[in-house]
Amino acid sequence: MIDPKIQDFRNFLWICWKHLNLPDPTPVQYDMGTYIDNGERRLCIQAFRGAGKSWITSAYVCHQLLLNPQKNILVVSASKTRADDFSTFTLRLIHEVPILQHLRPKDGQRMSKISFDVGPAQASHAPSVKSLGITGQLTGSRADLIVADDVESANNSQTQMMRDKLSETIKEFEAIIKPGGRIIFLGTPQTEMSIYSDLQDRGYKTRIWPARYPDKRLQEAQEGMLAPMVLEGCQEDTEGAPVDPERFNQYDLAEREASYGRSGFALQFMLDVTLSDQDKYPLKINDLCVLSGAGSWGEAPVAVRWGSGVDQMEGTKHLPNVALKGDYWVNPLHVSDEWCEFNGSVMSIDPSGRGQDETAYAVVKMQAGFLYLTAAGGLKNGYSQESLETLVNVAAEQDVNQIIVESNFGDGMFTQLLKPVLYKKYPVSIEEVRHSIQKEKRIIDTLEPVMNSHRLIVDDKIILEDFNAELKHQLFYQMTRLTRDRGSLAFDDRLDALAIAVNYWTEVMDRDAEMALEDHRNEVLEEALADFMESAGRIHSTHSNHRNWMYR
Repeated sequence: MIDPKIQDFRNFLWICWKHLNLPDPTPVQYDMGTYIDNGERRLCIQAFRGAGKSWITSAYVCHQLLLNPQKNILVVSASKTRADDFSTFTLRLIHEVPILQHLRPKDGQRMSKISFDVGPAQASHAPSVKSLGITGQLTGSRADLIVADDVESANNSQTQMMRDKLSETIKEFEAIIKPGGRIIFLGTPQTEMSIYSDLQDRGYKTRIWPARYPDKRLQEAQEGMLAPMVLEGCQEDTEGAPVDPERFNQYDLAEREASYGRSGFALQFMLDVTLSDQDKYPLKINDLCVLSGAGSWGEAPVAVRWGSGVDQMEGTKHLPNVALKGDYWVNPLHVSDEWCEFNGSVMSIDPSGRGQDETAYAVVKMQAGFLYLTAAGGLKNGYSQESLETLVNVAAEQDVNQIIVESNFGDGMFTQLLKPVLYKKYPVSIEEVRHSIQKEKRIIDTLEPVMNSHRLIVDDKIILEDFNAELKHQLFYQMTRLTRDRGSLAFDDRLDALAIAVNYWTEVMDRDAEMALEDHRNEVLEEALADFMESAGRIHSTHSNHRNWMYR
């Protein structure tokens, strides 16, 4: 007969902590334990690093086996080693805590860190506790409780392909879990596209315990997910104060923030994916200027002034937005009344490599230090005659005077196929470029300075047309999801084409846009001065003639 007091998981947790010679569980740890014990069947627990969530859950596994030795529990982690560490710690508690010693595996039962049985358990195909890495053989397992302990890590979520694979893998949990069973996720999101963010849509309840009381912005971002005890403690005078000072005081957190850096601390200790996105995804549509009709212009304003107020957003509400939360389109604050012809028009082409890649293109024109994206898109079967003719037609429509082709695939074959079509319909200079540095860094290093200075202007027609493409092939989806991690996107064709075209103009853009405007004004002034001098000369000549007439 189990002592009724021990049936309360909080009391059991206290016993385990005492056995481990740890201080009494903190209020945050008790709160997590209570929620794990009494929460819903589908949970996602997010707490700051070092909060003890894995240890608490390990104690919970022991408590479940104490109450019902016939349960089957599966522990899954990003790596097999981490999963084994969890089950090893659980087995240690069973062997060492006095009230659990009757659960020790008996002779003939399974007994290893990979899988073990508890003493009173009846014979079963499934062990009492089993540990697996997320890439292990999940099929065939059965469990009353699944503990997914940090199944998402930096190593298995760097690329979109990795994230998609991981997301599909964890769906297998629903086939493994027994009727009435529970699934508990413990972890820290790596990105806004984390599988933990997707769990909300799958019916999981997320609860968050950050290391500091969040500000209003973060409270709103984590609305409905913040632990009630944290939300209750959020006051004006508590903002930024430690949530669990017995675990980490203000000085500890300050040291860790200095060590992790702002973005790292935001993820690991504040569970703030919004701040992480600001740091990790450097290319934002809010840094662009949207103008209607730019794709058909033969000339452009001498100056375009960027703004991000309500009025600038108002004019773009009809445009589809696939960017991350808080990122939005804007119209310019001011457009110069002075217009001049474009300095040039460049078309870049990124031929399809393999698989589902597109042959992507972008047309970028330049005027007075500003770059205008006037055409962009992607073509399937980029080596076909139809695709080649489409590209040539775009070049002709956009008055392109230079074509640049990425030659990393096919050893220049695409260029050789394009030349005959080009010279027949629209003769224009064509050259190849080859890149050796990591693509993601190259694209960001090219586009970020231009976008941050608000010198890239986009025709709204491109935005509308781009939205009709498959999501992962959309230019602006690729733009706002790109990180410096190798392979961070499944497809980056259209974005790479844009970067190639922008890079062409980079040297020309060394001269600041304001300087270009000043030069133009000086030219106008000089012309006006010349007109004045010429006019003054005529007046002087008239006066001289008048004097001569008077003295005759």
